[in-house]
Amino acid sequence: MPPADTGASVTDRAAASPQSSTDTSSTAAAPDPESDKLRPGGPGYRRMSLALFAAGVATFALLYSTQALLPAISGDLNASPDQASWTVSAATFGLALGVIPLSAVSERFGRRTLMTASLSVAALIALLVPFAPTLGVLIALRAVQGVALAGLPASAMAFLAEEVRAKALVGAIGLFVAGNSIGGMSGRILTGWVAQAWGWRAALGAVGVLAVVCAVAFRLLVPKARHFAARSVGPRTLARTLGGHLSDPLLRRLYGIGALFMTVFGAVYTVIGYRLVAAPFNLPQGIVGSIFVVYLVGTVSSAAAGKLVGRMGRRGALYLAVGTTSTGLLLTLAASVAAVLAGLVLITAGFFAGHAVASSSVSRTAKVARAQASALYQCAYYIGSSLGGALGAVAFRAAGWQGTVLLGLAAMAGAAGITLYATRKAVAERRLLSLARAA
Repeated sequence: MPPADTGASVTDRAAASPQSSTDTSSTAAAPDPESDKLRPGGPGYRRMSLALFAAGVATFALLYSTQALLPAISGDLNASPDQASWTVSAATFGLALGVIPLSAVSERFGRRTLMTASLSVAALIALLVPFAPTLGVLIALRAVQGVALAGLPASAMAFLAEEVRAKALVGAIGLFVAGNSIGGMSGRILTGWVAQAWGWRAALGAVGVLAVVCAVAFRLLVPKARHFAARSVGPRTLARTLGGHLSDPLLRRLYGIGALFMTVFGAVYTVIGYRLVAAPFNLPQGIVGSIFVVYLVGTVSSAAAGKLVGRMGRRGALYLAVGTTSTGLLLTLAASVAAVLAGLVLITAGFFAGHAVASSSVSRTAKVARAQASALYQCAYYIGSSLGGALGAVAFRAAGWQGTVLLGLAAMAGAAGITLYATRKAVAERRLLSLARAA
């Protein structure tokens, strides 16, 4: 029977182990506890990157598979924008509900096992979704699919934090987030053109096939975990762990920032299709789906997040992400396809940069029970997506696109306020430290 695990990482336990009294080499340099972890250019890193990239593609392609199809779903099932938007919000809300319990499951059975099972189940449900007879059944299937998908974000960040060297962690998570952006883009483009030719049900079937391919690729590529130590997490232990993370002011701020960024993203991309198919744009479904090629910008900005943090610091990178997203929101108010496209580019770049910075900061801040720390971030993040999609559609119905933009700007003001508070607190702490040293 393995010894009890406190939730500390392998690195933490190794660092805390007392040196044996019989050790005759106490003067020798301590070995690097991360020497056998994955690093760029090292063995296994590329396979790990490709596997998590495939998982990221499937996650966002499935999670938002109905988003570009909302106008078509509304027309076929006689649903208003705020009713049809629940085909998106139900999936993200289901993911938010499932991510914390499944993070506890990953502590017992392993990150790799849970990610494989979650991706497989979600892909199988995707093959059933096109046959939903009513809007209610479609929403229910999407909610179940969201719960199934929860195993991926519940485990992926913790898997990377355990298996990848700390200095390469932001870059590795950036690649996973880049897979999210590719999945979001490819899923929307694929569904847009397939729906224009054969209808929205065929489009959802095409996404299901893509998910099956990604699930097979992930299983074949993902390397075995070398630094995972299984432990049982009961309800009381889980509650105590979550309480410990929520008592950390930095983690709370990061959770809030992730939720606010995702509120903007969920609102904009849930409603944008309705705006573009209506006057003055009157774009066909295929063209509307192709607008989502701007997700490529998110691939670049998320993958570059590590360099951005290195140059500007975490808070500087967040300020830039907030400013970029807010500028993009204002640009989309123009009655010009070019201006709307430019605005979406900025919104996407800002969102993915902010998300990559915040999520990687959670993994680095949490020293124990990283899966639960990441799960709380994902829970906040997808609650933000659910609220953004639902409230964005309500705002659009009440006040048009201007209402959706106002909602997004309010969320970005909140993220800026949290970051400003953190900046002022850090400055005050440095000042006190300097005074203490001077004394």
